[in-house]
Order: sequence, then C-alpha cells, then structure tokens
Amino acid sequence: MSHAYHVLSIRLLAAFTLVLLVLMTASHSDAMPFERLVMPGKVIAGHAEYESECARCHKPFSKERQAALCLDCHDLVDADIQNKTGFHGLTRGIGDQECKTCHSDHLGRAADVVQLEVEAFNHDFTDFELKGRHSDLACHRCHAADTKYREAPHRCLSCHERDEPHQGRLGEKCGDCHSEKNWSKTRFDHSETDFPLQEKHEDVVCAGCHANERYKDTPNVCASCHEVDDYHRGRYGDECDTCHTPEAWDKSTFEHNKDTDFKLVKKHQDVACDDCHSGPKLYDQNLETECIGCHKDDDTHKGRYGKKCDDCHTPAGWRKAKFDHDKETNFKLKGAHTELECTSCHKGTIEDEKRDTDCYACHRKDDVHKGQQGKLCDQCHNETGWADKVFFDHDLTTFPLIGLHATTPCEECHIGSEYKDTPDRCSVCHEKDDEHKRALGNQCDLCHNPNAWTLWTFNHDTQTEFVLDGAHEGLACDRCHMRPVKRNDVRVPSACGTCHQPDDIHDGGFGLQCGRCHTTEAFDEIQFRY
Repeated sequence: MSHAYHVLSIRLLAAFTLVLLVLMTASHSDAMPFERLVMPGKVIAGHAEYESECARCHKPFSKERQAALCLDCHDLVDADIQNKTGFHGLTRGIGDQECKTCHSDHLGRAADVVQLEVEAFNHDFTDFELKGRHSDLACHRCHAADTKYREAPHRCLSCHERDEPHQGRLGEKCGDCHSEKNWSKTRFDHSETDFPLQEKHEDVVCAGCHANERYKDTPNVCASCHEVDDYHRGRYGDECDTCHTPEAWDKSTFEHNKDTDFKLVKKHQDVACDDCHSGPKLYDQNLETECIGCHKDDDTHKGRYGKKCDDCHTPAGWRKAKFDHDKETNFKLKGAHTELECTSCHKGTIEDEKRDTDCYACHRKDDVHKGQQGKLCDQCHNETGWADKVFFDHDLTTFPLIGLHATTPCEECHIGSEYKDTPDRCSVCHEKDDEHKRALGNQCDLCHNPNAWTLWTFNHDTQTEFVLDGAHEGLACDRCHMRPVKRNDVRVPSACGTCHQPDDIHDGGFGLQCGRCHTTEAFDEIQFRY
C-alpha cells in the first residue's frame, strides 16, 4: 500500500514539473492549450479578437489588480475617472474598484457586460443634466442607434439647428438666452455685456438697436442711435453720457464744478455753454481758464496788470475789486497812500515789475535833503502827510540835544535842508559869544555846558599839568592865554620866565625856572629848593 502511494506521488510530481516547464516556456502572444483548458468560458464579442492574448487582461498567477490593464485599452473611461467627468468619473467609488466588479467577462460572445437599464438610468451622473423639456425626451432623440452613449452631442445646435432663427450670428451659446423649459422664451441678461440696459433703454425692443438681428459689433456710443437728437450737432463729441443719462435725454447731469477744474460761480452760472465753448469741437478746445481768455476786451488795464484778474476781481461783478493790498503784499497802504491810483506806483506790467517798498523809490523828487538823510524817510515822516508830524530823535545822532539846545528851533542850526553837513562845533554857532577870541580853542564844552553859556566847570588844577595856586589863583584866563590857537592846541609854556621875564631882576642869569627860589604867593618871597 505504501509502495503504490509512493509511486503515485512520484508520477504527480513529474506531471506538475512538466506543466511548470510548459508555462515557463510558453509564448506571451498566444494562449497555450493549457490556458484554454483552464479558461472559464469564451470572452464577450467585443474582446473576441484578443481572446488568445490572455496577457492583455491577466497577469499569470498574480492577484494584483487587473483594472490597470482594462484602462490601458479603455483610455476614454480612464480619462473620465481622472478628470471626474462622465458616468465613471461622477459616480462615487468607481475608481477604487476592479472593473470586473461590474463588467465580468468569459460569459460568451452574446453576453451583455454593460447591463445598462435605460429606463432606470440616472442622467445626473453624466456631463449633460436633463432639465426642463429635456427630461421628457426619449433616449433615442439624442442617442442615435449604433453609436455609443458618450458620443451623443452636447451642443444645442446639434439638435436645434432648425429652430435657430439667428442663422449663427449669435454664436453657439444658446443657453445664454434660452432655457430648457421653452425655446421661445429668452432670459438674456444684458447687464453681462458691455452695455447694461438702464432706465428707458430697458423698454427698447431688441430690434431697436439690433437691426436685422445684428448682435455682433453693435455700436454702443450714444450718437450711433441718438444722432438725430443731438442739438449740439456733434460739436460736443460722441460721449453724450458725460452730460445725459438713460433716464431722460433732456436732463443733464454734467456738473461743471465737479467735472472740470473751472468752477462756475456767481455770474458765470448764467453763461451759456457756447459763450465759452464756441469752437467746432468741445473736446478739441484747449480753453484758457484764466479770466483774460474771455475778458480781454474788458481789461481796462490793457494787460499791464497781467492775466491774474482774479487777484482783484470776482465773478460777482467785474467792477467789484477785492484786492487787499495790506494782506496780499508786503506794503500796507496807510494815510495818503490809500487814496492813490494803482498806476501812481505801478507804471509797467505788474507781473514783471519788481517794486521797491522803501519811500525813496517814489519820493526821490520830494527829498529836500537831497539824499543826505538816506532812504529811510519813515524814520522822520509818516504816510498821513510829508510835512505832517515830523518826528526825529536828535539824541540818536552824534549831537544829542540837551539843555538850551533842546528848545532851540531846528533852523537856528540847520539853515538849509541838508542836515548831514551841519557842523557840530560850538564855535560855529557861538563865535560871537566867545569872549576868549579863540584863545582857548573851539572846544567850548571843556568848560561850558548847554544849560547856560555863563556856567562853566573847567578845573585847571585837575585837567592840566599847571596847578593855579598862590597869586595865580583867580587870574583871568587871558592873562596866560592871549593869542588865538589853531587845532584847539591851547597849551602855553609853563616856565615862570615865559610870563615873568620883565620881573626878572637877574636878567635871566638864573634861567627861566624861577620856582626854584620864588613861590607863587609873591614874587619877592624866596624859598630855596635844591
């Protein structure tokens, strides 16, 4: 018994080895008789030509997924799954299953592996959802016989070419205007175009703008339809919506104050557009916004005051000037200046003119001082009048007025109006009062002061090197100072012999320095000094 079992085992092992050798040497292009023996049945008619090529759909002795091999041939289904389109792409979970889960094979040539139930099929799992009238249509109305379901056309014109009255002028996007409920009812939203319909445009029939159903390149400028309504005759251009709106043609929305750089105020508000915009084209005109552009004939200044008329005038009235010289210039008009005409000072073109603000620029001819007092006339004079309340602080000069000088009239010293050259030496005015006959020089103020001519304060002991004592005390000045001097050099020799030579009994034998023996008390009083 054991021997027979052993022989049988050997035979089975030999047979299995033989089969294994056959499989290992088999060609991949043709199914071997062994494969045909183990094949469960004939493949479907669509796969019949590949029945002998098992490797197209199977990997021998492998349990790996076979779906990849299926999708290698069925590339359109593979694209649907990858792009999530079509039935296989929109049905959840199909991409994770083996194809054989739904589509088995080897069921014979006549087997239906698609198993499509037409009446129960949900069209939502396709790229063409059935809406409106489409939901009632029979399948064969769109899916022709002997064609794949996926090959059914999606374009509206594929089925409705005979129903299309526009003859292709509006393109192929029928769904922009029509719906599946009723072909004759449109729902086009004109606001999605470059020309939204507003106000009165909403009541206009399509043919009013789209003659002969011309929709492409329809002009959208107002003048294209409203040329006959343009009473400007094209002078203001084609952009009618700058002033007008679809609400009403005769209502203008243009606001000159907001939409331009030139605001219309006062009398400008009553001016007609054509008074300023008189050219053939409104937008071709480079109108000047300066007043002189329109008011050149009204300029009484003949251009001498430049083009900035609004510096003085306002739109309220040409004759009403508002220029404030005090605030808008560096020269305030006061006193007699307020009554002057502008041309009194401004002789040339005011914009190019550089006016000096010092008095001398205008009053050079009025200067009686002939320039000797400088150009700062306002230090003495004021605007109320050239000779009115003249103020001058003499104390700020080199000759302050003190004492009796403060009450002295100007003309006592200033004979003419050239004050600068007036001498300030006392002797010029007081030569007749000089009882010293110029022996003490011209510096009268060394002894005298302006309070009174007779009051003098000269101290010979401290202000000179010769002390007056003894018999010298009380001597009149002219006893020593007898001759007129030049250049105020009043010095006289201090040697005793100079004055006492006639009294010198020594006849000069002891020299001129008498003070070595004599004193100033008396000449005959002797006091030796060695």
